Amino acid sequence: MNIGAMAGIFALMFLLELPDKTMIATVVMSTRARPSSIVMGASAGFVVQMAIAVTAGALLTLFPMHVKDVIVALLFLGGAGYLLFVPEEKVTAQGEIEARSEHFASRPREIATAFSVIFLAEFGDLTQIQAANFSAKTHQPLEVFVAGSLAMICVSFIGAYGGRMLQRVVALRKIRFAGGLVFAALGVYTLVRL
Repeated sequence: MNIGAMAGIFALMFLLELPDKTMIATVVMSTRARPSSIVMGASAGFVVQMAIAVTAGALLTLFPMHVKDVIVALLFLGGAGYLLFVPEEKVTAQGEIEARSEHFASRPREIATAFSVIFLAEFGDLTQIQAANFSAKTHQPLEVFVAGSLAMICVSFIGAYGGRMLQRVVALRKIRFAGGLVFAALGVYTLVRL
């Protein structure tokens, strides 16, 4: 295992998920249910989605090298465009709508609800697409899976236990902008290397 690659992937995936709709959904759900239940359910949903993403990334490696590199570059640039040009208010509103539409009761139901909200919201989400992208680019699916899953679990904890406070300390707009710049640079770098 390459610890340096894992640390970089962890950092990028963590930063990408902080301003995402699933983070907002986690914050909102934790105001209506036990935070520990939300962490368990959301973390499980993130881990399953990370496994799906890494599997999709492994399928990308079946393409010829130049085709794969173009796909990877376009995915990076698409992620950059999303972070830089989709208004933060839209992402926040979408996360709140998804979380508020669910009803809670017992602990198992809270866990199941958090799992289903995150699992469904994460399909085709930026972090899932980028995990597939990293898996294809690095050819290290295990490292991407472990680093991405750990990053998502950390975001679950932050969202459930301190999300509202985090939003007061760090502007999500700045996190989105920084992530957009990193992805734009990775996309351009991948295209230049073709």
